[in-house]
Amino acid sequence: MDTLTNGTKISIQGVTKIFSGKRDEVIALKELSMDVQDGEFIVIVGASGCGKTTLINLVAGFEAPTHGQIILDGQPVTGITPECGMIFQQYALFPWKTVQQNVEFGMKMKRMPQKERQERAARFIDIVGLKGFERSYPHHLSGGMKQRVSIARSLANDPKVLLLDEPFAALDAMTRQVLQEQLVRIYEKHRKTIIFITHSIDEALLLSSRIVVMTARPGRIAQEIVNDLPHPRNADVQLSNRYMELKRTIWDSVQAEVMKSMEVETH
Repeated sequence: MDTLTNGTKISIQGVTKIFSGKRDEVIALKELSMDVQDGEFIVIVGASGCGKTTLINLVAGFEAPTHGQIILDGQPVTGITPECGMIFQQYALFPWKTVQQNVEFGMKMKRMPQKERQERAARFIDIVGLKGFERSYPHHLSGGMKQRVSIARSLANDPKVLLLDEPFAALDAMTRQVLQEQLVRIYEKHRKTIIFITHSIDEALLLSSRIVVMTARPGRIAQEIVNDLPHPRNADVQLSNRYMELKRTIWDSVQAEVMKSMEVETH
């Protein structure tokens, strides 16, 4: 029976994902189960190749589980769903469209009236700090600005769930910090359900309400840590004793899984 407990947005139930190659099979995820509550900000960390991106692709409906199922709002995910907005490391903008047109795109596909979508796009362009760049094309924008357009486009579509796969990984440290703090403010205001992948423990601690550490492949959940750092959050939170305690706990867990993955690769 496809039911969710009260407040559960996404239920990942015994999910295994096997990829078949020319020579052998790769078990990316094995019997992974996890619930995501409505309005949670989940950050997933783990060794390279542990199945983080595979998991987020399954939630988005880009891939189907080999075994198990994913339930979103009481319904099995059986394909790409408009309820999920996906933001990638690559910006995936239309180069021939302006900032305004890129942000409006999803709403235009939904046949939203022109005036309404223009106003909505302008509001989210302002939220991500790009007011004044509405008529600019992507090739005139920095990497950080392009990623802000991607975020605005997803938010303007009003998805129930935001899925972000290392969206800030290619950015310089200062731009990354600015966008992290901007995303925290957006989350604090809109309380979207968010699943975010990163290799950075600092990023995980700044953003998340809960951190999930995945095992080395095949991916399972090694540890779940509730992030009780106070809101509103900014870079100053990194100076607190609690921050250092949490960072040490997560680092120990991630390091153990990285060592396991290295042992597997050398055998």
